[in-house]
This record gives sequence, structure tokens and C-alpha cells, in this order.
Amino acid sequence: MPSAQKPTACLALADGTLFYGQGFGATGQCTAELCFNTAMTGYQEIMTDPSYAGQIVTFTFPHIGNTGVNPEDDETGDPVAEGMVVKWMPTQSSNWRAVQELSDWLAARGRIAVGGIDTRRLTRAIRAQGAPHVAMAHDPDGNFDPAALVAAARGFSGLEGLDLAKGVTCAQSYRWDEMRWAWPDGYQPQTAPKHKVVAVDYGAKRNILRCLASAGCDVTVLPATATYDDVMAHNPDGVFLSNGPGDPAATGAYAVPMIRDLLDKTALPVFGICLGHQMLALALGARTIKMNHGHHGANHPVKELGTGKVEITSMNHGFAVDSQTLPAGVEETHVSLFDGSNCGIRMTGRPVFSVQHHPEASPGPQDSFYLFERFAASMNAA
Repeated sequence: MPSAQKPTACLALADGTLFYGQGFGATGQCTAELCFNTAMTGYQEIMTDPSYAGQIVTFTFPHIGNTGVNPEDDETGDPVAEGMVVKWMPTQSSNWRAVQELSDWLAARGRIAVGGIDTRRLTRAIRAQGAPHVAMAHDPDGNFDPAALVAAARGFSGLEGLDLAKGVTCAQSYRWDEMRWAWPDGYQPQTAPKHKVVAVDYGAKRNILRCLASAGCDVTVLPATATYDDVMAHNPDGVFLSNGPGDPAATGAYAVPMIRDLLDKTALPVFGICLGHQMLALALGARTIKMNHGHHGANHPVKELGTGKVEITSMNHGFAVDSQTLPAGVEETHVSLFDGSNCGIRMTGRPVFSVQHHPEASPGPQDSFYLFERFAASMNAA
């Protein structure tokens, strides 16, 4: 930033590194894990993705805020990510769908942001040392205590061992019938559903539910703590396991027993995404591991092993299924072409499968929407 411009925000890493910039959005201080996202669009969807609970997002694309915000693009009611870091301060929005400026939206929802940061340098630091613990402060007067911020970053407990799904799941069950956005009518209701689906909400994104509805599903959403009896009370044709935040092993303490009962006592089709993929893997006997800096972006190449097809996908995860621990009867179906990590599994001979990436494409490419159609086809066959 220009040397004459006094910093109004400070980002402190646990190793003592300090980044100064210009704050926008809410004022105050927060601590979190820091990740970076390489998507060129969809900052509003990213900030409201429940999978980002406990994280601050560094956007590698510099033009953040230029399309404003609107209520239709929220993936949940309010931002879930703790804050955002960008290279350039948001400019006045220019988009026919915008109803509010990004800075005003963040301020109204209590989320801190900082601009004017060298996001290339920050991203290199994240890649080199793993997702760091950080403290971020925004003070319009520019008064900071760097030592206290570093201490706060070092005091952050991290995401390992944390069950964050209970904090972002729904409080009670509800029905969902809204389909994907389509020109010129926007979101329209599903009026002729073919399959009854129970979606277990570990932090479900709205566009995932819309994709299920667009694939012909009558969706009932249940809280993350739903039991086997809770699920079966709805007499579903299939069960969906949603995305979500935190350490899958911690969430698995209550989620895995339900899934195991489902697999042992029924032949229902099951489909999982992201944390739901990890929950299914744990229920089948595999293990999960914490990644160095995770996968966050909308340009991740994933190979489907059965066909050799490469899909460009959207991803957001800091934990992964350890493919070396997959038991007999479980096949690896997709792998990341960035690092070879697991991106999909299925049970042999049964309509039970899951993927690590986000086929709902919000934001991101739509290469993987076929997975929702595959789920619907498995219910047809059943």
C-alpha cells in the first residue's frame, strides 16, 4: 500500500509473521485457520459455505467484490467463514443482480476483511508451512498490539479434533423443493419429484439441495445428529450425506453409527459429498488424515478411474480419506491430479458412493453434475 496510508488491519501468523493492510467489513478481532482459495468467481458462495467454519479465506484472485452481493447467492443464511483476505480493496460493484456492496454485507454480518495484502506471498507461506493459525484485527484508527495478536494466533486450538458440524447443522428437519437457478425465471420449485431422499445436514450448501431437487428428488433435511430411526421414519428411497466443516473423526463419533446401521440393515442407495464422503469412508472402516493446506478452489482436476475421464471440479476440504486404508469391498473411484489424494469411493456391488469434490458447482464448473443423476438412477434401479 502507499507508504502514506496508515494500516487499519493486521493479520498475524502464529510464527510471528505480520501482514498489514486496509480493513473493511466489520471491526474487531478473530482467530482461525488460514486457507487460500483459487476460484475466480463465487466469493459470496465461498463465504457462506458452512464447510469454511473456523477458517479465514485468502482469495488468490484479486478482483473480489466487483459483482457485489445478493440474497440469492447465499449458501446458508449468513457468512460462516471467519473473515477474508484480498489483494485489492473492493471497488464499487457492477452487476445487474447486485443489491449490496461486499463491505457493507460483511459489516452487517460481523465478518472482518483486509485488503492490500500480498496474497501471492501469503499463499506461498500457507503452502510451505501448512494452513497456519492466525489472528486478524480491523481497527479504523490503526491501533494494534502485534505481540498480543501473535499470542492469540498461537493460542488458537486448530481444527483437528473439533466437531464443527453441530454448530452449522439445521436445528430441526425441513423440506426442500427449490431447483437450480435457470434463466429467465431463476429458482423454480420441483413439482414432480420421483424419489424421496433424506439429506443429513452436516453443513449442507443450498445448491447441493437444489441439485438433488433438479435430479427429481423430494428432499427432507435432517440434523447432523439424526439417528437411524430418524432417517427411516421418512421411508426414504435414498440417503444423502452432506458437506460440512471440522475434523471428520470428531463428527464421526455420532454420525458413523447411523451410517453403519443404514448400510447393515438396508440396501438403500447412499450418496455423500465432502464431509459426507469422509463420514461414509469412516463408516466403511477407512481413516481420514489432515492435509498440509487442503484443496480450496474451482479449478481442481479429478480423474474418474473407471472411465479415465478428467473433470475440472470445485473443492473445499482440509481433511482427506486415506486411500491406503480402504477395506475390501470398497473401491477408489476418483483421484486428484494435483496430488493423487482420494476424491471418491464406492462399495462394490451396491449403490453406495461418495466424492470429495463439490459437483453442485457453487461456485465452479458443472462437469460433475452427473453424480446427482447417477444417484437418481440408482434409486430408479432399486
